[in-house]
Amino acid sequence: MTKQELAARIWESANKMRNKIEASEYKDYILGLVFYRFLSDEEIKWLKDELGCSDKDIKDALSDEQTIKQIKSSLGYYIEYKHLFSTWIKKQGFSIKDVSNALIEFTHNIDPKHKKLFDKIFDSLQVGLGKLGDNAGSQTKAVSKLIKLIRCIPMNDKNADYDVLGFIYEYLIGMFAANAGKKAGEFYTPHEVSLLMSEIIAEHHKDKKSLKIYDPTCGSGSLLINIGKTASKYMDKDSIQYYAQELIGNTYNLMRMNLVMRGIKVANINTRQADTLEDDWPIFDENGNYEFLPLDAVVSNPPYSQEWDPKDKDQDPRYDGYGIAPKSKADYAFLLHDLYHLNNGGIMTIVLPHGVLFRGNDEDSENGSTVTGEGAIRKNLVLNNKIDAIIGLPSNIFFGTGIPTIIMVLKQQRKNTDILFIDASKGFEKVGKNNKLRDRDIKKIIDTFTSRATIDGFSRKVELDEIKSNNFNLNIPRYVDSSEKEEEYDLYASMFGGIPKTELETLNLYWETLPELKAALFDDNGSPYLQVKECDFAQTIKNHKDVKRFKDTYKNVFNDFESYLKKELIEGYKNVNITKEESIIADNIFERLNKLPLLDKYTSYQSLADSWTRIALDLEFMQSEGFDCCKLIDNVIEINEDGEEEKKGREGHVLPFELIQEHILSEDWNNLQQMKKLIEQTENQINSKTENINELLGEESDFSFTAKEIKAFKIKLANDAIDENVDEIKELLTEGEKLVSTLKVTKKNFKECETALYGKTEKAYPKLTDEQILNLLEIKWIKGLSENLEKQCDEVIDSLIEKLESLKKKYSITYESLQNEISQTKISLNALMNELTANEYDKKGLEEFQKILRG
Repeated sequence: MTKQELAARIWESANKMRNKIEASEYKDYILGLVFYRFLSDEEIKWLKDELGCSDKDIKDALSDEQTIKQIKSSLGYYIEYKHLFSTWIKKQGFSIKDVSNALIEFTHNIDPKHKKLFDKIFDSLQVGLGKLGDNAGSQTKAVSKLIKLIRCIPMNDKNADYDVLGFIYEYLIGMFAANAGKKAGEFYTPHEVSLLMSEIIAEHHKDKKSLKIYDPTCGSGSLLINIGKTASKYMDKDSIQYYAQELIGNTYNLMRMNLVMRGIKVANINTRQADTLEDDWPIFDENGNYEFLPLDAVVSNPPYSQEWDPKDKDQDPRYDGYGIAPKSKADYAFLLHDLYHLNNGGIMTIVLPHGVLFRGNDEDSENGSTVTGEGAIRKNLVLNNKIDAIIGLPSNIFFGTGIPTIIMVLKQQRKNTDILFIDASKGFEKVGKNNKLRDRDIKKIIDTFTSRATIDGFSRKVELDEIKSNNFNLNIPRYVDSSEKEEEYDLYASMFGGIPKTELETLNLYWETLPELKAALFDDNGSPYLQVKECDFAQTIKNHKDVKRFKDTYKNVFNDFESYLKKELIEGYKNVNITKEESIIADNIFERLNKLPLLDKYTSYQSLADSWTRIALDLEFMQSEGFDCCKLIDNVIEINEDGEEEKKGREGHVLPFELIQEHILSEDWNNLQQMKKLIEQTENQINSKTENINELLGEESDFSFTAKEIKAFKIKLANDAIDENVDEIKELLTEGEKLVSTLKVTKKNFKECETALYGKTEKAYPKLTDEQILNLLEIKWIKGLSENLEKQCDEVIDSLIEKLESLKKKYSITYESLQNEISQTKISLNALMNELTANEYDKKGLEEFQKILRG
């Protein structure tokens, strides 16, 4: 089972268990217990790795004073044996008090050096235990279910990158956010937005050997975690220092847990619970003395347009030289706080509402503090050359709010003086109630940002003079027009027909790549209009030599692509850097696509991204467990509402059953597929006979071929209760009965063969040779990706056909042809009227109407 599948099942079970408890509260209970299990398992892992303890030694080791000191110094905490998560599972008579006592004892056993990180981290869980039931018995039952559920999450200590518990923790945070309504914004930034911001920062600092990163409105910590993960492509992950500040207590606890669980050294985690705008940080050392700490990167998703107190902020160095944000909207106060903490080479990304780009909000002096207003602050930021890029995001992309937002990128020092505007509001997919950035959308934004490319309808570099001429209004539509162009109709073509050459010019990339195709579809008489040839557009295009040459070029360009992937991923699987490899393959695909300008590289990238999710998970298994893990079979487990595991079958650990069956046990597999087809054909024949009988019986009949219906129907026939079409009905009934009998036998044989094949499949896994495994991995990882990439050739040609057919239809009915049709209709109608008979007055009326028809 993959991490995603397991996480989805854990979520489904947890959601069923929460009953009427709000998702925003329930997350504190289950996530707190997941974290407690993590800390327990980490302690056991430390004892095994550092002291060589066996399972039998754990209890004694955890009562040794010297060992306890070592554990505290290394991990920052200590958990007694009786309070370990694994002890809870085995304990007879476990109760809610065991959890409560363990949490109290944990607080007393935190190492003083790490008091700040771990102190009160379980407060949300401790307070919430009482809400799990009305009494100790119901609370014990509820927490026992959760513990059984969390127990199902596997731990793997062979490879730190193979992070199941941490992955599931992050997954659950996202799912709780999706179900928490407006409260979701308090603790979660959607993963795709977080990833986009992380890539921008990591790309900027890719040549550095260490990094200090900071989020002043940290929420769950996902932004910092993603920056660290992305930056670790370029540097040692242990060389990254994390600084996180959060105001809300429950969210602050959630963030600390998340950071610790993602394999970040506790010494590298610096956190603080406080109001960012009122309590500037990180600026004080442990003794409370002033010490400014400049940072390499700041990232934030602050609450939008929140009220704040600008009183006495004139002397605050964070706002010096830029201005004080208005009381009603603190957006620029957060931005200036972030900017203040950047070092000279630093970069920041911040999510803000669109209004910050154009609002004025100038206010008078208030409470002794001069409020400058957003317009003035924006002007000062531009004139000081701090704004590097503005990226417009799709609306409805954040949980809890549907407003459109932007990412603003600022740098402390910039070489260029322009601002890059990117309108990415149109690139997304609909997922449930929300919009979601796809991998291809993120990749396109990152590439555009990195290259600072100007792309029609998507991005544009704008110089300072133009921004000044717009009075420092930075609203994206002023600089990038991404609106859908309204369809225009050519007057001449609408009157007389033909296709305007100007409208065909929008397809110039096609005509350049397929140079002789246009002449095969249109006649050119030298006027500004082409005449459509009498031909089947679709067939003419698909069979044209230019199109065939285009497809041959693709095959030549990608001729060795599969062998490249085989060497890169399969033969060298041990040395694949999973974090970097997707980018390496993407660059290879993009280089090939340079010779095929009709193909969109970001569509191709999406095919890679879709495949990579599965490939990366398999590589994690193989690198952490060894090549022979491909021979393993897992139990398919479902977790019921009581938190109990239920076995629902078996599945290959890396190689799916179907893959083994289709390619190793092909004879049995093909036989089963034939039987499937026969069953489907027989069912279709039975349905056809059923329809025929019901048609003969009349509209109200609803006869079907079940044993009960057939028996009742035969009695009716024997008693002459049916007197029409009897012979035909009897014949259909006989034929249908035979088909039903055949279907029953075929289904029985199918079930027997399926069971036998299932047994053979299980026996086949341990016998797989290395060569067979390599071939199966090639089919699973490479064949599907290669086929999906090639499909784009057909999709591009189909798109051309659709556009040309639409253009042809647009001008197929001309004013001239309509007039001719009207004239012919009038003549026909006039002739019909001459044949009518009528009384004196009707006849006069018809004659007058005929005058009108004749004009």
